[in-house]
Amino acid sequence: MPDRSPDPSAPDVSRRIVLRGAALGGVALPLLAACGGDPETGDASVGGSGPSGSGGAGGARSLGSTGDVPVGGGEVLPDAQVVLTQPTEGDFKAFTAVCTHMQCLVNSVSDGVIHCPCHGSEYSIEDGSVLGGPAPEPLAEIAITVKGD
Repeated sequence: MPDRSPDPSAPDVSRRIVLRGAALGGVALPLLAACGGDPETGDASVGGSGPSGSGGAGGARSLGSTGDVPVGGGEVLPDAQVVLTQPTEGDFKAFTAVCTHMQCLVNSVSDGVIHCPCHGSEYSIEDGSVLGGPAPEPLAEIAITVKGD
């Protein structure tokens, strides 16, 4: 009869780690392409086309106007599963809006904190780090380019 004991040299990968990686990869990887923007409107955008990753027609995707993102706060874009923040004037950041605890979407930003409604996880608008709650890891940062005002 064959030996069916676990291989002690095999890495210990839990189902939760695999699912978390798949969820974050599905959201973040398409958004981590090179970035572009609309200099006339001050739109923040993300996207890319071609191997150079320089963005361009059909590749860059506008996330919205910089005027919609308050200083010290942010805006959640549920359709794009992105949260845009502006920790200090003119410093814009983007993170995945998928909470690292149970993959709920964060739903609000106030007083420098990104909030998840499911179990109370809280993240910093500056770097996506966990400030409180059951979230095990920070929100993944997404590269964006802001052009214009």
